[in-house]
Amino acid sequence: MKIGGIQKTSLLDYPDVISAIIWTVGCNFRCPFCYNKEIVIGNVQPVSEKEVMSFLEKRKGMLEGLVISGGEPLMQKDISDFCEKVKKMSYLIKIDTNGMYPEKLKELIDKNLIDYVAMDIKASKKKYEKLTNVKVNIKKIEESINLLQNSKIDYEFRTTFVPKLLTKDDIIDIAKWLNGSKKFYLQQFKPNSPLISAKLEDFTPYTKKELADTLEEIKSHFDICAVRGI
Repeated sequence: MKIGGIQKTSLLDYPDVISAIIWTVGCNFRCPFCYNKEIVIGNVQPVSEKEVMSFLEKRKGMLEGLVISGGEPLMQKDISDFCEKVKKMSYLIKIDTNGMYPEKLKELIDKNLIDYVAMDIKASKKKYEKLTNVKVNIKKIEESINLLQNSKIDYEFRTTFVPKLLTKDDIIDIAKWLNGSKKFYLQQFKPNSPLISAKLEDFTPYTKKELADTLEEIKSHFDICAVRGI
């Protein structure tokens, strides 16, 4: 596992679970609004798997879960073996993914190696390549969506509402695409530095009213639907 960072405690990233977070190095997308630029390009001091496992062993009984974020965790060839080691310590595992690796996602679910999945939906179908800056096989994204919708695992979908790149109509298209899903979160864009694209650091986020108005338009498509980051 190529690990580029660790946060030893979080009360926010895994719903209702006291967790640690690790970030895996590398991503197949180049979303301009990504705030994990150094993780994505690999310009970080690596954290050894041994160090992570030692930390988790010491924190048993105090921590309940581990969030594996990135980058894109499912790019890691040994993600299954890593999760198996963590599960043997009786930790819950949450994976953050962009959905481009449905086969690996299915393997982790089938082997009961993960407990929660947060999948980023970057854009409406017609804008996916614009938002990710790479060639995208939408069928892979849809396969991951269908897998989560039809599995027993707890999951959420989420979209970062980026001004000038996504409009309310785009979010409505996404909601129709994901219709009937358990949870969807509309995430406020934050012009943190450094982003993949420095140009976005000057973008003004949507207002609370604009977020609330958009939420009102889409909430009927989901069991749970809310805004995050305001």
